[in-house]
Amino acid sequence: MHYNHSTETVVIAETRSWLKNIVLRHNFCPFAHKPFKQETIHYLVSQASKPETVAESLLQALLELRDGDISTIETTLFITPNCFSEFADYNQFLNVADLLIEQLNLQGIIQVASFHPDYQFADLSANDVRNYTNRSLYPMFHLILEKSIEHARATHPGVHAIPQTNMALLEKQGLTETVRQLADCRRKT
Repeated sequence: MHYNHSTETVVIAETRSWLKNIVLRHNFCPFAHKPFKQETIHYLVSQASKPETVAESLLQALLELRDGDISTIETTLFITPNCFSEFADYNQFLNVADLLIEQLNLQGIIQVASFHPDYQFADLSANDVRNYTNRSLYPMFHLILEKSIEHARATHPGVHAIPQTNMALLEKQGLTETVRQLADCRRKT
């Protein structure tokens, strides 16, 4: 699955649509509403097709988030439309992301959440609807400031139940409707 024909503008527009119509609509992440409304989510698209080049861009994205002003950039969606079409390659690259965080001494400051069109939890089959809690239109790495997570935990005591709640919602909704909703986030050309 390559997205070479997608411009940065289209990738960002479709990602914003996914965020609004899937993540926020279903309240998958109760903490995403505020940065979405305040426009403090930084959408960064790497058009690179080689993991080495993506790693260089990811390093820059981590530094930007670390050094940025939280009132203008609270979180970053680092999107790689031309790389990691295979989930196994993407999943392996998460180790590189963790290594970069370690090398930059950002443990406890920034963490990475993962989203991919073919995301699959280790204990679920590929066509299980529950995988869609982490399925996106493009491979992406959500770079999150730990202080935002700490604030979210303080304001939402039931934070640990969120993944199970999301999976239950999708099971009730069903696979057909879930797939349709995700497809509706794509721009019609």
